[in-house]
Amino acid sequence: MIDLNDLAMFVQVVRASSFSEAARRLGMPANTVSRRIDQLEGQLGTRLLHRSTRKLALSADGQALFERYAPALDQIFEIGRLHADERAPSGSVRVASMAGLFELVGMDWLVEFYARYPQISLDFVLDDTPTDLISERIDLAVRMGIETSSGFRTRRLAPNAMILAASPAYLKRRPAPRTLRELADHDCLTISNRQGRNTWRLQGPRGMQEVSIDSRFAVNDMRVLAQACIAELGIALLPELMVESALAKGKLVRVLPSYRRVSTGLGLQLVYTSRPPVPPAVAVFAEFLVAKLGETMKDPSKGHQ
Repeated sequence: MIDLNDLAMFVQVVRASSFSEAARRLGMPANTVSRRIDQLEGQLGTRLLHRSTRKLALSADGQALFERYAPALDQIFEIGRLHADERAPSGSVRVASMAGLFELVGMDWLVEFYARYPQISLDFVLDDTPTDLISERIDLAVRMGIETSSGFRTRRLAPNAMILAASPAYLKRRPAPRTLRELADHDCLTISNRQGRNTWRLQGPRGMQEVSIDSRFAVNDMRVLAQACIAELGIALLPELMVESALAKGKLVRVLPSYRRVSTGLGLQLVYTSRPPVPPAVAVFAEFLVAKLGETMKDPSKGHQ
């Protein structure tokens, strides 16, 4: 029985008028294509192509074979393509995330996702405050530093490490602190709080320590806090994931690098609202997002801070 793949390869060679070009389109070595055509000619007991060093020419039998089977093969492969499209993930995925998601992973990856999954649409709800995942009809949430109900399935991506940082220009004006106590002599940037207390609890060589600081600038948006730090306003306690790119580019430097605040339970995590089995569109977007976040964490220069 003649292999339909061999017939399809023959049609591709005829249309390309070249074994090498047909091989390039098929993604295989040219000698493999040539060998398969030889086998097809052997099975049929006739010459299909007249070959020379400069060009290929169809024989009479080759012309008849091409005219008879090329249209039928086109229809077969079109049916296969349409069937594959029907099985491809499709639908809308509603995603809740911290407002700085696209600063963390950039916007360009969406082009790649839409090219890979043309039948999926994405609807983002960006907010640093906890979103009611059920009432907002969220399919998937990307959270950092937010406690999630045990009723949802979560996937931990990274711990919530907070580090001290400042701009090189600020530290040029004000020598970097050498101890936690010296932070009191610096302009510190903080997240707004209703209690009015300005203390940082940090893990260091001597275990957990608490230090009172002078907050010269407070804001309720972590992205703005990072921007203020880059703008030379002072020293801030910032999520390491958020500022990795700025550190890599030299916009920020670590301050007292032996100290940090870590909360493994409130780190970067993915939250699924659907019970298994997860809808295909949600599943493929989740895996794609995890891969992109992983790339950013391995190579901070890929961020857009």
